[in-house]
Amino acid sequence: MPTDEAAEPTAGWAPTWALGRAVLLTGVLLIAAVLLGRVDLVVLAAPFALGTAYALRRRPTGAPQLEILADDAHLVEGGAMAGTVSVGNPDTVAYDVAVVRARVSPWLRVERVGFGGAGVDVRRSGGADRPFVTSIPSGRAVDLELSGTARRWGRHPIGPAGARVAAADGLLVSRAVITDPVRMRVYPETEQFEAVEAMPRAAGLVGAHHSRRPGEGGELAGVRVFGPGDRLRRIDWRVSLRARQLHVAATLSDRDAEVVVLLDVLAEAGRSGGVKGTASVLDTTVRAAAAIAEHYLHRGDRVAMLEYGPAARRLRPATGRRQYLTVLEWLLDVRAEASPHEPYDQVFGPQVLSADALVVVLTPLLDERSAQMLARLARGGRFVVAVDTLPTDLAPPGERGWAPVAFRLWRLDRDTMIAQLREHGVPVVRWAGAGSLDQVLRDVARLATAPRVGAR
Repeated sequence: MPTDEAAEPTAGWAPTWALGRAVLLTGVLLIAAVLLGRVDLVVLAAPFALGTAYALRRRPTGAPQLEILADDAHLVEGGAMAGTVSVGNPDTVAYDVAVVRARVSPWLRVERVGFGGAGVDVRRSGGADRPFVTSIPSGRAVDLELSGTARRWGRHPIGPAGARVAAADGLLVSRAVITDPVRMRVYPETEQFEAVEAMPRAAGLVGAHHSRRPGEGGELAGVRVFGPGDRLRRIDWRVSLRARQLHVAATLSDRDAEVVVLLDVLAEAGRSGGVKGTASVLDTTVRAAAAIAEHYLHRGDRVAMLEYGPAARRLRPATGRRQYLTVLEWLLDVRAEASPHEPYDQVFGPQVLSADALVVVLTPLLDERSAQMLARLARGGRFVVAVDTLPTDLAPPGERGWAPVAFRLWRLDRDTMIAQLREHGVPVVRWAGAGSLDQVLRDVARLATAPRVGAR
């Protein structure tokens, strides 16, 4: 537990070994001069005494100021990142030497570090996590600029950073000043994704999907007799002249749909190599969720986000660019969390899914509870599409003993589980970027509009 005595020295200054040696040498020479009666020893001690007194004539009183600034506006993984560690001198005495050091997340690849325009290529000089030295005039601040590339989505820290400065010709040194890290927001790279217009059901009032309800849309539904409230521009004159009665062209309304993107975060697999490397389950899940949300929000649909895990985070459905930015911010906090309990009731208990919503489940199907969740949604009459996010190049855990055989058996068991889901009416498709869901959405829309066999 920190005490006041431990916190007090952080704002003060301490003597260096140079000051101790100067005082000791001056004292020894003066004592020897008195004991031996030699004036030359006094003359020899005078430069040390005068130099020390001159250096200490103006001693600093305030501690250096340290601040971390991160430029994370619209930073996407693979883009150029920039950060600054600013060291300020609020005192009237210049700092002779300032030593600055900052830690940086491994997912932020710093390629150049330097004060002002004098940069150093850190790939040749041993990395960014090392001391950098400069001098700071009185009443000024010096910025240590960090530039490089953001390799992966998430909230990555720059810092903590620390600084120590020396003043009075190196006779005094400040206590270490340490500042808290600043987390830089790196948004996931949105993979190019497009899907067909097919939707199981469109429930909104306006939108881009064709519904089965009559209204002001672009899809022709037939020709009917003119009635009160019909617009004159919809009169079909050819049919009206032939039938000797006014007829109008009837159309179907264009409506929006609600898309719920459900992220399975019960397990993580694979190794993340950043934006240009291999993708883990979470990488594929987050990037696919961002791509799907961007596509449907751009079309004017309502998009909601859910986590299938112990945290059960959720984002209510909305539309527009503001919702897209909110989705990207929400995705930054996605974490894989194992749980011994069944999270179904926790996720879907207080949350009532719309009966017309399309539920896109991004899951690696590594946990049996995920398959049970998909089956329960399908039995409940939901329109569910499962997207397999497991890496295709997932390596076995080992090459010795029974590990390869156990891995093949696990693969067979997983394939069997996927086949059983398809028998329950849950389409399972592997994520492959653009067009991944086209055929599945067509099948789901066709099943939703098909007449029920045996319906009374």
